[in-house]
Amino acid sequence: MKIEVWQGDLTTLAVDAVVNAANSSLLGGGGVDGAIHRAAGPELQAHCRGLGGCPTGEARLTPGFRLPARYVIHAVGPVWQGGGKSEAELLAACYRYALALAESHKLSSIAFPAISCGIYGYPAEQAAAIAVAELQKPRPGDSSLRRALLVAFSADMAELYRRLLEARAEPQ
Repeated sequence: MKIEVWQGDLTTLAVDAVVNAANSSLLGGGGVDGAIHRAAGPELQAHCRGLGGCPTGEARLTPGFRLPARYVIHAVGPVWQGGGKSEAELLAACYRYALALAESHKLSSIAFPAISCGIYGYPAEQAAAIAVAELQKPRPGDSSLRRALLVAFSADMAELYRRLLEARAEPQ
């Protein structure tokens, strides 16, 4: 799977699935979550209402409705509480769960925001390292995924992703 960094608005990407940094209700909120719900239209919230929420560390798949992306994978990341409340494990699980959902639906492209880095307060460096590590893990031989985008809203986050990808690509 090819991993790329892209800076800009996640809601404009024509990929198979965009990942939403969702809250556990799945009914919309601020930041990426609010932007995705606004761009997808009211049908997304209506659909999510029937899902009954989602626990932290897991994800749920819905249609993309009015988004250019065919699907939205709603991943519920952890709120940063200092690092001693299993935040790293829960954040890593979000990426694994989203990738597995994409593969189970035979999707080839997926775009991730910086899950938990907004209002949830996860330190960007630590969150980005987890994202890169999870995306660089070998995929199953029959994986449909060919392309993953790490979407950065800011130039600083894009640079952080690029630096981490380059560092992990170098021989140890």
